[in-house]
Amino acid sequence: MMKMKRPIPENRIVVTGLGAVTPFGPTCDALWQGLLSGQRALSELTKFDPTGLRNTKAGQIHDWQFAAADFSLERTPDEAVQFLLVAAAEAISDAGLSKQLQSGAPAHPQAGTVLATNFGGGASWEEYMSGLLDKRPSPDHFADFSFHTAISDLCHAFALGGPCSQLSMACASGTAAIGLAAEMIRDGQVEMILVGGYDELAPSPLSGLSLLRTITDDDLRPFSANRSGTLFGEGAGVLLLESLEHARKRGARCYCEVFGAWQNNNAYHLTAPDAGGAGMARVLAGALHKAGVPADQLQHINAHGTGTEYHDVAETEAIKSVLGAAAYDATVVSIKGALSHLMGAAGAVEGLVAALSIYHQKVPPTTNYSEPDPACDLDYVTEGCRDQNIQYAASISAGIGGDNSCVILGRLD
Repeated sequence: MMKMKRPIPENRIVVTGLGAVTPFGPTCDALWQGLLSGQRALSELTKFDPTGLRNTKAGQIHDWQFAAADFSLERTPDEAVQFLLVAAAEAISDAGLSKQLQSGAPAHPQAGTVLATNFGGGASWEEYMSGLLDKRPSPDHFADFSFHTAISDLCHAFALGGPCSQLSMACASGTAAIGLAAEMIRDGQVEMILVGGYDELAPSPLSGLSLLRTITDDDLRPFSANRSGTLFGEGAGVLLLESLEHARKRGARCYCEVFGAWQNNNAYHLTAPDAGGAGMARVLAGALHKAGVPADQLQHINAHGTGTEYHDVAETEAIKSVLGAAAYDATVVSIKGALSHLMGAAGAVEGLVAALSIYHQKVPPTTNYSEPDPACDLDYVTEGCRDQNIQYAASISAGIGGDNSCVILGRLD
């Protein structure tokens, strides 16, 4: 089949820096090597008493250390924001921009941020509510769970003087943030932008997710016939996006190009996907159309793949309805079996992993897959990591409330 040449936009966008704090460790390399090896980073919850939850396992970050002074902060922020700041520092260093983007430097009007979270400072919210019940509420805890605090701390720590936004679209947030950030660069609002997703494990969010019965009482097995639900975790993922012109002027290394993104809503149900995954199909088709990439030229998909009974079938059906017969030639991977579901950080981390797959031409396995399901019949890369020639890749996310988001990344020509 002859491949169509996609139109080249005037203002191209590239990924030049990556940073991650995940249950695999506090670096992007720890995440990547852990995924490629097929290891799992789930463990028993020890941050708080998990009694009453459907499952006591989660993607918890252990042995965490943080120094507020490293970021010129007068106070120590909530742990979720700590994850974000450390991942952002890695992404900025990785992009070679540590001198330009640091506290004390002049505010950079052409550097902005788009953040994504489900629960903000969840642990600080718990502390504030406990104080409120005891009639001793702490204003510090009130400030620490605010979504705005993360933006304030990030902009202060890295002299980000451009536009800033915070998204909270459940588990579709991180991917939607990448799409919004790309549009801000394409529109000429900024030259570079930090995109970050972050969340932490806390009793109230996990209690709510348990009540919604999205959490398995067994184990997380994406796309496997014996799947029964998902497990949640904490962390942060940050990508530094730039206009290609700006990146080339300073001789930056580029991981991949951001071609297009889309978002929508199922308009169907709080937690269940619509029949046949129609909403996810529309978001994938919309992103491909925006990117100018023919569906049959998509070689790799970093899927949402939660391990829930109905979602994995709906996502599989969505991919097949958009790609047609070419769906069987594409690799489809879920990293949640290795990492757990990182809530508001999930889309950012999965977009980051898709960028690494393009850069290294290698895809990690769908860890903990154990039993084929006739309804999930695509190539989920179940036998270890795989070398693959990837020109175009998609990262898809879906969230409670019916939100869907998708971003199309590709190799830089």
